[in-house]
Amino acid sequence: MTQLSEHAVPQDLDSSHLVEMLRQMMLIRRFEDKAAEMYARGRIAGFLHLYSGEEAIAVGAINALNDDDHLFTHYRDHGHALARGVDPGRIMAELFGRETGVSRGKGGSMHLFDVERSFMGGYAIVAGHLPLACGMAFANQRLGNGRIVLCVFGDGAVNEGEFHESLNLAAVWKLPVIFLCENNFYGMGTDIRRVSAVIEVYKRAEAYAMPSRQVDGMNVLEMFEATRRAATGVRAGEGPAFLEAITFRFRGHSMADPEFYRRKEETAHWRDLDPINSYRARLQQHGVIDNGTFEELEAGVEAVVNAAAEFAESSPHPGPQSLYEDIYAEEPR
Repeated sequence: MTQLSEHAVPQDLDSSHLVEMLRQMMLIRRFEDKAAEMYARGRIAGFLHLYSGEEAIAVGAINALNDDDHLFTHYRDHGHALARGVDPGRIMAELFGRETGVSRGKGGSMHLFDVERSFMGGYAIVAGHLPLACGMAFANQRLGNGRIVLCVFGDGAVNEGEFHESLNLAAVWKLPVIFLCENNFYGMGTDIRRVSAVIEVYKRAEAYAMPSRQVDGMNVLEMFEATRRAATGVRAGEGPAFLEAITFRFRGHSMADPEFYRRKEETAHWRDLDPINSYRARLQQHGVIDNGTFEELEAGVEAVVNAAAEFAESSPHPGPQSLYEDIYAEEPR
């Protein structure tokens, strides 16, 4: 086993797992860069919300789950899907609106879905997926299958009614769900300090009698350990847990955002805390990787992302018949 320091890493993570988490973070960053490029070239239409800068949260938290645990997330969902192991080509094809996409080209960027990986979707309605996560957790509880739910949302969701209703219900029924707030300080273009009387989001969960803590969302190992610790209690039947991950998105709210509301100095400060660079430096410091290994990871990620874009470009658009598929209504005769 590779041990980075006495307190810096879970004791049972070996070198291959540590390096794999770095690769996943690099894959998310490069995928998002390619998606931005494809958007600028007109290959992706509609809204596009990128996850650049927040990679440590998705990778750390999702690696702490079991493969069959359920995952619900918001519309900035590419990173979560990639960390969950959803095929990059099918994700990119979905962004392109192609038939080979994970939602058959009908969901686009905000509605990725892969039931085989228990990835239960990205959701465009702010906080609208929290009740759904509770419903899945309730089903798991009744079935006694040992599966838990990770529900990810942004700080913009915490003033919505569904947030409070879901946390209260989960606490009353002791549902097996982890609520994970990605606090990047801005709900669209509004600073959290302008709209929230309590800006330390984890303190809100304390009102619902559930264990809660604030986590460094720029540190993948801290995210892993905090999520694993929470999952242990939730899986043991102790009820829900709440994590607030402090992070920062390097790009605007969406590709259409000119970012007039954020100071350049603020963005520069957070870029200095880049989770990929800091994690790479830590692995190199402790001899887990060297420059050659990092360059191999870069080349591999580049090949995967380029192949994903080529796959999306060559995939067909959904045909007219698809209008009558995947719906509740019967096909007209």
